[in-house]
Amino acid sequence: MGPVYLSSLGCARNLVDSEVMLGALADQGLEMTDDPSLAEVIIVNTCGFIESAAQESIDEILTLAEFKKSGSCRRIIVTGCLPERYREAIADSLPEVDMFLGTGAYHQITEALRRTDFGAPCLLPAPYALPLQDCQTGRTLTTASFAYLKVSEGCDRHCTYCVIPRLRGKLRSRTPEDAVLEARRLISQGMNEIIIIGQDTGAYGSDLRPPASLSRLLSDVAGISKDVWVRFLYGSPDTTDDALIQTVAAHDNICAYFDIPMQHAAKSVLKRMGRNYDSADLLRLIDRIRQVIPDAAIRTTMLVGFPGETDQDFKELLKFAETVRFDHLGAFIYSDADDLPSHRLASHVPKKIAKERHHALMTAQSRWSEMNNQKYVGQTIRVLVEEEMEDGLYAGRAWFQAPEVDGIIYIDAPVDKNADRVGNFLNVRITDALEYDLRGEAV
Repeated sequence: MGPVYLSSLGCARNLVDSEVMLGALADQGLEMTDDPSLAEVIIVNTCGFIESAAQESIDEILTLAEFKKSGSCRRIIVTGCLPERYREAIADSLPEVDMFLGTGAYHQITEALRRTDFGAPCLLPAPYALPLQDCQTGRTLTTASFAYLKVSEGCDRHCTYCVIPRLRGKLRSRTPEDAVLEARRLISQGMNEIIIIGQDTGAYGSDLRPPASLSRLLSDVAGISKDVWVRFLYGSPDTTDDALIQTVAAHDNICAYFDIPMQHAAKSVLKRMGRNYDSADLLRLIDRIRQVIPDAAIRTTMLVGFPGETDQDFKELLKFAETVRFDHLGAFIYSDADDLPSHRLASHVPKKIAKERHHALMTAQSRWSEMNNQKYVGQTIRVLVEEEMEDGLYAGRAWFQAPEVDGIIYIDAPVDKNADRVGNFLNVRITDALEYDLRGEAV
């Protein structure tokens, strides 16, 4: 078989699935390529969480399918959340695709490549049929300086706007021992940051007997090497407890960075979303984090335009965000679909109004973000260098920045062909603050 090309779309959890598939293909001795025009087989690992992500996945599939005409491609395989969500319907609408694998079939990727029957067959076992990744699972890393450590699959929550439990199944956690073994392996491969993730990372271990906890796992991973950063993403307000906050405070190499998607602040909206807290709970949590760790970075995501959201509800959200002044805030416009419980709610918000609210929130956040960034000007900060953009100019991240979703630090450094900067730490004096990014000089 000729070279294989893999396109990975969507979130960090999807990237880990892609890396596991790449590892399985490498174990079979298959050749990979970064050039889709040279590939005999093209794999697209898709996202189908919201409408825009599904459309991006479809666009990518159709773009890559052109290589069946102009390149070497003989087979297109589509994996992940898009076929899991839309199942046979997507097969009917994409005749360019030769095979679909759902989220319970990643481990069958090598079998799919060996099959000779065409006609878009679907391998769609239940999501929970996917064997949990463990420390023995082969994996080909695609990042240079950091690695995601996926410690659980699935989610037991019932948020009315979310399809993840149907796409990924119930919460299933890896044992702490297994997760720590993989962290050791990743660090031995030169990774300088371990980022712990799951669909509901804060709930990690609650399904195990005896139960495990994210706070203990963070502590165990941080203890492997004091020189390696550790952080977690995709927490939740009700699982960010005092034990977790104290664990972050107790370890210098656990980034004092709390990613806590809150979704909204208006009580009536949160109730319709199926979230079990209100703005008072959120303010108490934020106050507690800042009491224990005064310089902690807090990131959240908000969902605007949810069915029934009134002008007053949005004003409450905007006031809440202004009160808190999050270090990082991402906002999404509610994406409706008829397979969501929220679809059946009354008083859907017109798209025009939802877009206006999204713009207002993000415009305000850009001001708050730039004001917040000003505090770093003149400071010398440890930065993990991720890319050489051109001679003498690098891009990296500080402890208060997660990959992809937050800003970056542009670093001016003397040209030195012998310097091995990418993937390593560099001390940087911050010279300028932008809306979301910073600029500095290597010292």
